[in-house]
Amino acid sequence: MTFDEERPRKPVIHEIGSDLSSVSAEELRARIAALLEEIARIEAEIARKDAGKRAADSFFRPKV
Repeated sequence: MTFDEERPRKPVIHEIGSDLSSVSAEELRARIAALLEEIARIEAEIARKDAGKRAADSFFRPKV
């Protein structure tokens, strides 16, 4: 058993492409909210990485 297999996994809130016909409107709203939170988390990480890259680029840019 590897280290990844030992860690508890978070329950899946939504699976892309899953059948939504039996899911209530309230549950669908909850899924949307969870997905929007995840989008915001990913966008924040992208912004952090872009800022780090810009800082590194400006530091290593040749001085003229």
